[in-house]
Amino acid sequence: MTDRLMLLDSASLYFRAFYGVPDTVRAPDGTPVNAVRGFLDIITRLVTTYRPTHLVACWDDDWRPQWRVDLIPTYKTHRVAEVVAVGPDVEVVPDPLEVQVPVIRKTLDALGIRIVGAAEHEADDVIGTLATRATLPVDVVTGDRDLFQLVDDARDVRVIYTARGMSNLEVLTDASVVAKYGVLPSQYADFATLRGDSSDGLPGVAGIGEKTAAGLLAAHGDLPGILAAAESGEGMSAGVRAKLAAGAPYLAVAPKVVAVVRDLALPEVDARLRPLDEQAKADAAALAEQWALGSAMTRIIDALDRVDAD
Repeated sequence: MTDRLMLLDSASLYFRAFYGVPDTVRAPDGTPVNAVRGFLDIITRLVTTYRPTHLVACWDDDWRPQWRVDLIPTYKTHRVAEVVAVGPDVEVVPDPLEVQVPVIRKTLDALGIRIVGAAEHEADDVIGTLATRATLPVDVVTGDRDLFQLVDDARDVRVIYTARGMSNLEVLTDASVVAKYGVLPSQYADFATLRGDSSDGLPGVAGIGEKTAAGLLAAHGDLPGILAAAESGEGMSAGVRAKLAAGAPYLAVAPKVVAVVRDLALPEVDARLRPLDEQAKADAAALAEQWALGSAMTRIIDALDRVDAD
């Protein structure tokens, strides 16, 4: 079996798990564990279906980095529950999910699944860095379109897109990104910059939607090429040039916000998936009993047992 690295956009997946499993699922002390169970089942499905040999749970150590907010103040503003003077702002997270995040981390540790985050950076940036420096084929698992910019057939980097549900996963390659949006993955960040994204508080360039953005990139290659053409008055209508001119202050800063960071100084981690030894299985079973994880823990342990066998 060919070695393959899987990178999880962890928050994207545990939010999906939280909303996909009833919060009546609870531990003996009454703590909801629906997100924990659902997250384990998601990983089990991914490991069983796509057969990664290495896996990293990438973490939002800072879900809204100040350096991105300094550039675009509206960045993720609608998701802020509390502004913090020093340190990451508090994100709007349902209380029944928030109490489960530490349990998710404990469970991943018990299974030997590495968690990697980076101060002042999002999980997207961790994923971007690990995917860029990987020497193995890579599967990025996310419900976030921003990570489409990492797709790269030449390096065998794919995105497994979860937005349509775990029963309807999409595997995105160069061709499928082009089919969806009319742009190459390498153009996707510029495309998203022009179009904007209300879910991230990115306004985009007023009056330029997906079709116009894709057309401009097809004609001029990238954002610098588009702006150079606009300045020279060639290759686009006067109306589009006016819209780009009006959006100039936004376009001066947005590319840095939208582009995932690919060169973080992350530690080397041993991300290989391995079957649990007997002591680790006993510890995982005790954790499962404490938090009423039941068959979800059993299924993922069984999936790890099959990693070496495959």
